[in-house]
Amino acid sequence: MTLIRSEEILSHIERMIDMQHLLIPENYHSPLTIRETEVAIKEVKDHFERALAKSLHLTRVSAPLFVRPESGLNDNLNGVERPVAFGVKEQDDKEVEIVHSLAKWKRYALKRYGFHSGEGLYTDMSAIRRDEDTDNIHSIYVDQWDWEKVISKEERNTETLEYTVNKVYSALKDTEEFMSRRYNYINPILPDDITFITSQELETMYPDKTPKEREYHFAKAKGAIFIKQIGKTLASGERHDGRAPDYDDWELNGDIIVYYPVLDIALELSSMGIRVDEDCEDRAELDFQKALLNGELPYTVGGGIGQSRICMFYLRKAHIGEVQSSIWPEDVLDETAKAGIQLL
Repeated sequence: MTLIRSEEILSHIERMIDMQHLLIPENYHSPLTIRETEVAIKEVKDHFERALAKSLHLTRVSAPLFVRPESGLNDNLNGVERPVAFGVKEQDDKEVEIVHSLAKWKRYALKRYGFHSGEGLYTDMSAIRRDEDTDNIHSIYVDQWDWEKVISKEERNTETLEYTVNKVYSALKDTEEFMSRRYNYINPILPDDITFITSQELETMYPDKTPKEREYHFAKAKGAIFIKQIGKTLASGERHDGRAPDYDDWELNGDIIVYYPVLDIALELSSMGIRVDEDCEDRAELDFQKALLNGELPYTVGGGIGQSRICMFYLRKAHIGEVQSSIWPEDVLDETAKAGIQLL
């Protein structure tokens, strides 16, 4: 009788869990080779970047890959993710962190660079999220357009939020139409208009569903949705999703989500919102928060738009690894190869 060691059982269970996170669509086949995919990725990024900048009046700027922890500029995401950190030799090994996102840095940059109301910036952001649970749409490598725009205090309202969401959505629509003209296998699927709903309205509509299940059912019904007020506590006592308390105003934020038929899922393309004002006292000991509390930073609206996510969406890919180069579990590499899914 052969005895199986406990570590082998544990390893087998871990592999099974990994595979539960992998969706392989039936009869999936991408019309594009790897080389053709790389060309198409650039076409998507170039067109969308121009469309977004034009729609929101944004100027491209350079941005940091790492920041000092004490600056308070790193995004705390849901408050539990660990940043990648390292010491800088020539500065006595003083620690810096790889950014999670540039949500707070952008607001600081708007002031430093002298942007005025109605003007904004965007940047190519690369980040490492070491605690990410990877699957078809999640990677430990994050690439997105981070953008931020100056508004007045009077514009901190729902009307400004929805107006801005519609501007972002128009760039998404324009890019899909462009790609459908470039590649005959891409048929436009985004509806003419995006549908707005609050997280509480969504919970009331689907009281017996989880937040992700609510997103799926409503996105499938409408095609493209914006769920408002992410982070606030719902009537059930739960939150729709986690958000750091020190950059988004939870009354004036949300997610752009579309229905993605290739995987039959709700696919989040962007998280955005009007930022907190001087009434926010969370993490007040950090430099960023001190500047905010002292009224030294402009009022802003901003967000992040996943570059690989939208490339995956427009090119109708089954796995985010088909449009970005990252690290994946060995079993995922094996199964995707068997299914003809070519990871970069």
